[in-house]
Amino acid sequence: MNPNGETPKERKIIWLLCLAAAIHVFAFSAAFPLFNNVDEPFHFDLVVKYSHGDVPRGIERMSPDSATWLALLNCHAYFTRPDQYPGGRFPPPAWTLPADKSAQDIATRSADWKTQANYEVSQTPLYYALAAAWWHIGVWIGFHDGRLVYWLRFLNIALVSALVWLAYATARLVFPNNSFARLGVPALLALMPQTAFYSIGNDVLSPLCFGITFPFLLKWIASEIPSPAIGAVMGLGFAATFLTKMTNVPLLAVVAAVVLVKAARDAQGGKLRPALPALAAFLYCALPPILAWMIWCKSNFNDLTGSSVKTHFLGWTLKPFGEWWHHPIFTPGGLWTYLSGQLGTFWQGEFLWQHQPLALPGTEFVYSILSLALLAPVCPVLLPQRSNEPNLLRLALGLSLVCFAAELVFYAMLSVIYDFHDCPNPTREHPYFQAGRMMLGALIPFLLLFVYGMDRVLSRFGVRTKFSILLACLGVMLAVEVATDWPALFNEYNWFHLP
Repeated sequence: MNPNGETPKERKIIWLLCLAAAIHVFAFSAAFPLFNNVDEPFHFDLVVKYSHGDVPRGIERMSPDSATWLALLNCHAYFTRPDQYPGGRFPPPAWTLPADKSAQDIATRSADWKTQANYEVSQTPLYYALAAAWWHIGVWIGFHDGRLVYWLRFLNIALVSALVWLAYATARLVFPNNSFARLGVPALLALMPQTAFYSIGNDVLSPLCFGITFPFLLKWIASEIPSPAIGAVMGLGFAATFLTKMTNVPLLAVVAAVVLVKAARDAQGGKLRPALPALAAFLYCALPPILAWMIWCKSNFNDLTGSSVKTHFLGWTLKPFGEWWHHPIFTPGGLWTYLSGQLGTFWQGEFLWQHQPLALPGTEFVYSILSLALLAPVCPVLLPQRSNEPNLLRLALGLSLVCFAAELVFYAMLSVIYDFHDCPNPTREHPYFQAGRMMLGALIPFLLLFVYGMDRVLSRFGVRTKFSILLACLGVMLAVEVATDWPALFNEYNWFHLP
């Protein structure tokens, strides 16, 4: 056993969990047809643009290449019902039609796609650059048509498998003497039914980038004088988190606040001078990429973040300050509507099927109640006078709670300050951000809290019983996911039906 409590048996379990995550992501990525309702066509188009070396400088139409693939592969089942078509059946895939009929249909649909504007053009570039490189690898291997597009989705297999290993490394740092918590965090992540893991989009990269930043932030705080290496890695993770998705800003604000507080304390204690190399390394690695992208956005989109492009396209406007306080989120029912929507989609994702949320009745409620119930036992541990836990553990749990709360508050604030006009989601009638996938940057911190809360609730039981309960929970979670996604598993547009 090493100093962090890891055993050879545990290492084998982690490799099996990484394999389980890979199989899990592959199976559902392949089963879901292209292109889903969570902006997958627009993220795909942006990857194709990047693969041609085209970084958009403003709102652009779908590229001709993207339009052709979208026309060939786009499934109708996400947005429409079969009874909306002749004979009560969805149109068959274009590749199953006679060549002349197929060519005509593809040309017509492609022309329609070419007229659509891609409002995701100002998204930060890291995911799209990485996916573009992955796309070129797929071309080099010999994939084409539908299998090449699915190859983009299969990038998530590597990302989620790496995330499982990173979750274990973080849990091992935080829980060196608790095997249940060390293994529970990666186990839940490996089988988490989050549909963002099965889609082309930048949400899947956020937990990996902030997952790199978070443990080095803990080391930064725990070190009397952090090393430049810690500062450099934390800075690179910080920059990568920003360049993956702009909505990770609440997490970055937490990191920046912690760095400033530690610098202030070091100054008071006369330790700032020896800590300056680490601080300089952090700033040197974090700031140049972020500033470069902000300058690009200002030059091409006329604002520092590029977000005005999307909000203008969707028709959102800022409400007058006095109208913020009329939002239903300030009522008990409205607050529950917001929290249950965010927590439910944080676990399960946001896919529609036949224009209805792809979720079994009651699952959103169960995931929300479990999340809140298992976070509650963590709070007393954060108080030194009421806990015998090590300082690093309390620090990690406290930071995790702040990170997750910052995400919840951020999206609550966005729900309040915007008038959504005619936007289909959110709407004026339902003015809530319920997009848990956009909070996935805080996934590892959340799971640290969740599993520790479970450990506290089960504290009267032995380790074997705890693992038995965890395995039962994982089995139920997977069974519910299969039952939920069953309509998609045999869809004739999916990977298994490609020629």
